[in-house]
Amino acid sequence: QVELEESGGGLVQFGGSLRLSCRASGTIFKIGTMAWYRQGPGKQRELVASITAGGKERMSDSVKGRFAISRHNGENTVSLQMNSLKPDDTAVYYCNAAALTSLFSTPMDVWGQGTLVTVSS
Repeated sequence: QVELEESGGGLVQFGGSLRLSCRASGTIFKIGTMAWYRQGPGKQRELVASITAGGKERMSDSVKGRFAISRHNGENTVSLQMNSLKPDDTAVYYCNAAALTSLFSTPMDVWGQGTLVTVSS
């Protein structure tokens, strides 16, 4: 079983910064693409950023230029550096990963519990 644990959420003022981290643990053969999603109040869950095992990044237009995603493959960890935060960034942020527990296993979609980011005006 593979689990994801997020950390780094909290309260920050407008224009501030936070760094979220997500670590995969358990029986892991390989972690493929890892991503950050978020769900704001009254909104649908949306993709914020993703990064493949090879380092290819994808960033939502709404955060491009302010956020950065990075990955430490050796520890199956992904981070999201969030700068110039705005109230619209307030959301529960979820880590997501495609995980394989063995060479012949089917990739499974794993989600973290979520960490709350609140940006004050």
